[in-house]
Amino acid sequence: MADANELTDILELERIELDMFRGFTPPEERSRIYGGQVVAQALTAAYHTIEDRLCASLHAYFIRPGDPTIPVMYLVERVRDGGSFSVRRVIAVQNGAQIFNLAATFQVDEDGFEHQSAMPKVPAPEDLLNEEQLRDAAGVAPQPGRRLWPVEVRPVDPIAPGDLTPRETENAVWFKSRQPVRPDIPANQCALAYASDMTLLDASLRPHPVNWDSGGMQVASLDHALWFHRASDFGDWHLYVMDSPSASGGRGYNRGLIYARDGRLVASAAQDGLIRYRPKKKA
Repeated sequence: MADANELTDILELERIELDMFRGFTPPEERSRIYGGQVVAQALTAAYHTIEDRLCASLHAYFIRPGDPTIPVMYLVERVRDGGSFSVRRVIAVQNGAQIFNLAATFQVDEDGFEHQSAMPKVPAPEDLLNEEQLRDAAGVAPQPGRRLWPVEVRPVDPIAPGDLTPRETENAVWFKSRQPVRPDIPANQCALAYASDMTLLDASLRPHPVNWDSGGMQVASLDHALWFHRASDFGDWHLYVMDSPSASGGRGYNRGLIYARDGRLVASAAQDGLIRYRPKKKA
């Protein structure tokens, strides 16, 4: 297994023109770019056109699978700069075709009413195994050439490899960047955006006797939305609490709440995912 890639390196974009940027994918044996990477790089590109405002929300659509062997071009449109809010639209392009687009709002810092849902009580991350340790404990070898994800994930209710027992949709994991993140809020928002696509779609699979490795499964993120509520340090543990209220028509709808370790609700996520199951017919 390769060394961990620092999240800050993945989110370091090359500026080509005033509002045009180029992003890269770390070497790995995957047929398509991880969706959270494109979300986070697009948000990073948008931030390069923003001053003194923080991202309030983003809404994105995955249009085509990204090719991890070539760069991604990010084109930013400065839609509006108002008194309190700014709007940016970002298009990600490979081989002359859109693979992804994102719209994001940015807001000046201001005071307002405060309330939030309480963080559920779960075991501390120090009392849980991460995904690599769980595979080792089960005797499952890592895929050859697969890199170590730059985000460490510790499931609260891990499912053993090969276990297809249907479960409730509710799921939770602790996660954080393996490497320190810069202290500024935009850097931590982009790091959190990268991680927010991890494990979220799993919620819509849990009630069914399948998993990502089941033969005949076609699983992919279709869209992604993220709302930022409070600042946090993604170099420290965050709790991602997820559920799936509905699945139908080959799609699963998933929701997530992201808490800092001190119990503050820092972000919310929502996603529709493709979850087709087309097992091969027996001869």
